[in-house]
Amino acid sequence: MSLPLLRFVLSKALSRCPLRPVSHITVTSSALRPAWVHHTISPYQRVSFCTDAESVDVADHPKETKKLDPRGRVTFSSVGRKIGQRHIQLLGVDGEELGTVHRAEVVRMMDQTGLKLVAINENSDPPLYKLMKGKQIHEEQMRLRETQKAKTGPVQSKELNFSSDISLHDLETKLRQIVSWLEKKNHVRLTIKAGADRSTPLDEVLTQMVERITVPVGFVSKPTVVRGGRAAMCVLRLPSAKELRQKATDTLSETVKRDPDTPTST
Repeated sequence: MSLPLLRFVLSKALSRCPLRPVSHITVTSSALRPAWVHHTISPYQRVSFCTDAESVDVADHPKETKKLDPRGRVTFSSVGRKIGQRHIQLLGVDGEELGTVHRAEVVRMMDQTGLKLVAINENSDPPLYKLMKGKQIHEEQMRLRETQKAKTGPVQSKELNFSSDISLHDLETKLRQIVSWLEKKNHVRLTIKAGADRSTPLDEVLTQMVERITVPVGFVSKPTVVRGGRAAMCVLRLPSAKELRQKATDTLSETVKRDPDTPTST
């Protein structure tokens, strides 16, 4: 059949058929989604956006060394048998110089004498160590503990107020309270108010009362007249070791002046 004849037959057949509604093809929404939406990734294949600390080039960012806090607690103890350096500068139990010693020889000396090794200065070259007894180490630890305790924590302040006309019994009671506070390393603020008898300046009266305290005292502030002469005030504390030595020297000098025949210690 020729092509023109085929077209004629088809046109006649279509003209005789009734019109029918066109069927619409329903397209689901999933068919319109991009292909990458349907490609799921299992959890272990997901990419993490956290920066790996070990993948950073440490050559460009050198690690900072931690600075030591000068206020940190100082420790004092035996290093045991683990000596990090091959040769060390060694001191004997009485502080005598033993020279530079190999660590194996140091361990042998510790085994023979029963002494312990303590680091004195690990930053020196060679590092400085000392052989010590257990009792010596304990005493040094206690001394360091007391020193650190004195440096840390605020100083507590106590206060007493009384009149210059106070009775002797009441004064002795207050002085014992002052001693108790001073022994606990507290500062004590004393304020004396003018009584009926004002013949003696209040700062002198307060000085005389302080001289009756049974323990050595130092001053944060010495007796001073305040409130327009109506009171006197001072702040007491325990004396320092330097002040105690100076007091002993002054006392000895006064004794020699009074009695030139008194022998003096050299």
